[in-house]
Amino acid sequence: MNLTKRKLILILILILVSASLFRVLRITVNTSYILNLEHDPNTSETRVDTFGNKILSDKELRFLSDIILQKSPCNLLVFGLEDQYLKLPSINEGGTTIFLEDKPENLIKMTGNVNGSTRVFKIRYKTSAKEAYKLLKHARTHSSCSLLSGIRTLTAKCKIALTGLPKEVFKTKWDVIVVDGPGGDGPGGDGPESPGRMGAIYMAGVLARAGNGTNVVVHDVDRMIEKWFSWEFLSEKNLVSSKGKFWNFKIDQKKNLVSLKQV
Repeated sequence: MNLTKRKLILILILILVSASLFRVLRITVNTSYILNLEHDPNTSETRVDTFGNKILSDKELRFLSDIILQKSPCNLLVFGLEDQYLKLPSINEGGTTIFLEDKPENLIKMTGNVNGSTRVFKIRYKTSAKEAYKLLKHARTHSSCSLLSGIRTLTAKCKIALTGLPKEVFKTKWDVIVVDGPGGDGPGGDGPESPGRMGAIYMAGVLARAGNGTNVVVHDVDRMIEKWFSWEFLSEKNLVSSKGKFWNFKIDQKKNLVSLKQV
């Protein structure tokens, strides 16, 4: 009888050990699979390197490059200066490329690469991501923020407007505008105290309507602010394509003279 009990106990222990080993093996396999996905160059998700710099996937970079190549040589305006964007001036060879960046450490990236057709300007944002809804409500209820007003009537009365941009930005008719800066609230961003992209997206909408058939490409549209403000100032009806975390809007000057919605 005692021998039988011992056998049963041993069998039970073997079953428990086997189950534990199987569970550990399954977790290890799943973890390896996830890690491989994160480092897969063909995935459409944006990754971050060990220094916190964003890494566009091959598909995203190809998507953005194709949009620029379709219009190159063209006038290209970029909010933000990620490492991979250093390639954009060569993609837009013969055209004009201007970067707008607020972080000093990012401005250094273009040292020695600036020429007559490629320029980098340091700008300052006065907003924070935590104010996003308040700024959206302000823009909807103040005529000074109306997209009907145009560039010439932009004033400090519109709290979301970036009135301190370089003169070249206002004088140029842009063919492509990329919004991937400043930092935002959400994964890959700098949190609620960051400037947020409210003003950048709003200004992209204003500048695009001063052009004729301008493409506005917004990154990180999985984040709430980028999504809200893109719908508001670029309009869902103008969304022509997307890839990964990029949305591509085509803004036709004549078809987009519409006022903002009222709360």
